Amino acid sequence: MTSTQKQQIEILRGKGKSYAAIAETLGISKNTVKSYCHRNNLNSAFAADPIQPMDGVCVNCGEPLAYTPGSKKKRFCSDKCRLDWWAAHPEAMKRKAVYHFVCPVCGTAFTAYGNAKRKYCSRACASSARRACHE
Repeated sequence: MTSTQKQQIEILRGKGKSYAAIAETLGISKNTVKSYCHRNNLNSAFAADPIQPMDGVCVNCGEPLAYTPGSKKKRFCSDKCRLDWWAAHPEAMKRKAVYHFVCPVCGTAFTAYGNAKRKYCSRACASSARRACHE
């Protein structure tokens, strides 16, 4: 790692960038960035969790949370609040399995999460393709 990269890591980390974002920007391994940050105590400038729980209140609605001793700290008061918050903040999701396709029926470009073998953009196109092969 060059001294320029080290300086850029310090600057980007100070701006709150994640290890992955810094690694992608500089074209180096995420583990290299992480190791450098740990060795140089650059960890405290960035909150690794995009949804830091506030002391005892729901991240979504602000209601007080009930904790069970010895259990993991809660972020949300209910499943409804959890689902609402994630629906409103899709950018906070770390999705790695996003695939890009072109529908063979209508020619529309689309993306699919988690399914590398998907062929059609919709059920309508899949049905059209099925009907076409039976004719």
